[in-house]
Amino acid sequence: MLQIPLWKRVVILGLVVFGLLFALPNLFYPRVEMHNDAVAEIERMGATPEREAAASSWPSWLPATLVNLGLDLRGGAHLLAEVRVEDVYVDRMNGYWPEIRDALRDERDTVGTIRRVDAPAGELHVRISQSDGMARALEVVRGLARPVVSLTGAGATDITVAGSGDTIIVQLTDAEKQATDDRTIQQSLEIIRRRVDEVGTREPTIQRQGADRILIQVPGIGSAEELKALIGTTAKLTFQPVVRRTTNADESPGARNVILPSLDEEGVYYVLEDTAVVTGEELNDSQPAFDQNGQPAVTFRFNPSGARKFGQYTAENVGSLFAIVLDDEVISAPQIREAIPSGSGQITGNFSVEESTQLSVLLRAGALPAEMTFLEERTIGPELGADSIAAGRIACIIAFVAVLLFMGLSYGWFGILANVALLLNVGLIFGLLSMIGATLTLPGIAGIVLTIGMAVDANVLVFERIREELKTARGPSRAIELGYEKALSAILDANITTFITAVILFVMGSGPVRGFAVTLGLGILTSVFTAIFVTRLLIVMWFERRRPKTIEV
Repeated sequence: MLQIPLWKRVVILGLVVFGLLFALPNLFYPRVEMHNDAVAEIERMGATPEREAAASSWPSWLPATLVNLGLDLRGGAHLLAEVRVEDVYVDRMNGYWPEIRDALRDERDTVGTIRRVDAPAGELHVRISQSDGMARALEVVRGLARPVVSLTGAGATDITVAGSGDTIIVQLTDAEKQATDDRTIQQSLEIIRRRVDEVGTREPTIQRQGADRILIQVPGIGSAEELKALIGTTAKLTFQPVVRRTTNADESPGARNVILPSLDEEGVYYVLEDTAVVTGEELNDSQPAFDQNGQPAVTFRFNPSGARKFGQYTAENVGSLFAIVLDDEVISAPQIREAIPSGSGQITGNFSVEESTQLSVLLRAGALPAEMTFLEERTIGPELGADSIAAGRIACIIAFVAVLLFMGLSYGWFGILANVALLLNVGLIFGLLSMIGATLTLPGIAGIVLTIGMAVDANVLVFERIREELKTARGPSRAIELGYEKALSAILDANITTFITAVILFVMGSGPVRGFAVTLGLGILTSVFTAIFVTRLLIVMWFERRRPKTIEV
């Protein structure tokens, strides 16, 4: 018999209603966008009558997530930058020179005088006056090697040390170069993301492309030149004394103090002295490392000026907390356990390897780690975006009308029910896009248009099977049931292969290709759901009310 259990009907209708609720805000895009902006401003800067009025423009009990509009629909700036990771190798070798010099000075009786000589980029050459002590010199310098902190470089060290005559040659290992490249790109991404987020743009696309390139797409910004200037600014990094810790954000910090939130500890605030001891401009480097117990940690090193101030402060404040502040947020507040005259220190805690790497990235986020060359830059005006939206809307309407007419003329009442399911299908696509926070681009609209055409394929297969079953003189109830049963395998085969194609496009593609793949993949899921479950439920509900003796498809 043609039956659907009550629980299954409730689940099907519940999923449809749930999806349409999440799609609903997109019908009132300007109003919901104003509501979301006001809520974000209230959380960040406090409530005002204007912000509260804007926040009340959309009911708080309804979903307020929107399908974000991509660069080609909203307008904005597009940059493709290449990061010169080789510059970082030079900085790393420059950072190693003081350590090597100090270590070899303790062996002066064996190695003689020590002098740095010119070397190719990315290498450090140190000449000793007593070549007979080369073996000892190599042993000492190799003792400075540290393990590579990355998931792929386990067991490797960061430098190779070789001798040639009276010259020690130091350079980074391949494993450390790869880890350094990854950290450099990650650091650049973090800096760019923090800078772009400050201007309040919605859903920028900032992602790595290939080994050393970064794609930056920021909707709503004026021009590519404006975006380049924004990226070029530096983060505000300071090291400040901690007065006390509190959970009251409204507490008065006192004269010449400031209260700042903790980045990692929700609801925790630090009262700090307003004057910084050292700033990020005096920080030379920060790297992930391991402490004496083999646990992940973070090392940092200041330049001579910063080292002198840092050493004096730590000597006078052993046992006190010392806050590391990035863009007015306390990212860490370690305790000073001993004086640190060398200007370098270590932050320990319950870090994982990934967390120590991230913290070192944040510490270095005061400036871009390497020069970036902009290979491609484009400015897309909002007028072009509006034209794209209008063109996409027209394409969707034409596709809709053509499919609705075809289904209605070809399959009569069954075609009309399929059209209702098609409308629900498009609503569910936008509901899913809203739920996952996807960005809709012009190729994404093309994916939706293609989905509209593909969505009726499953219904066509079912209806044709029902026609075949009706020709065998079966009753209408049995014909409908067999039509769905026999068409199911063909429906799944066709949509699974297309879904696999969408997955491959998403994994292998980038930018517009991925936008197309997202809408195509989601469209396939919703199309199969509406064809197999929603359309069938509509037909069953109609059949139960009318109880026709014969049907025409």
